[in-house]
Amino acid sequence: MNTTFDKSLPLAIGADHAGFEYKEEIKKVLTAEGWQVVDKGTNSLDSVDYPDFAHPVATMVETGAATAGILVCGSGNGVCMSANKHAGVRAALCWTEEIVSLARQHNNANVLCLPARFVSQEKANSMVDTFLVTPFEGGRHERRVEKI
Repeated sequence: MNTTFDKSLPLAIGADHAGFEYKEEIKKVLTAEGWQVVDKGTNSLDSVDYPDFAHPVATMVETGAATAGILVCGSGNGVCMSANKHAGVRAALCWTEEIVSLARQHNNANVLCLPARFVSQEKANSMVDTFLVTPFEGGRHERRVEKI
């Protein structure tokens, strides 16, 4: 797979209990594709608080320790809101490949947030693939992204 992200850096991934199983499957796929994946938890289906996992992923992206991040929770909203509190993080809540493409092309999203309760595992995997291969278009979009 071609990627628009720096494969010499890891991808950071995290989820709450609602996204745990999706995270585990996404992690397997990414590892099989040669990605180094840093898993920030959770590590079970036990109920947890999503910010405890979203903030460490976003911090890795914010500091440049990760090339990008992937977060999963029930609706995707909680992890997205948490991640977007970090400077330089542009987390996008996506539920279709088209929205993922636009988030990358127009908004230069660097954290993908997925709603486990509203998409299939297969759809989530496809959205991760789209996220990793879709380039930022720059141009007129660059000026807008700089204003964020």
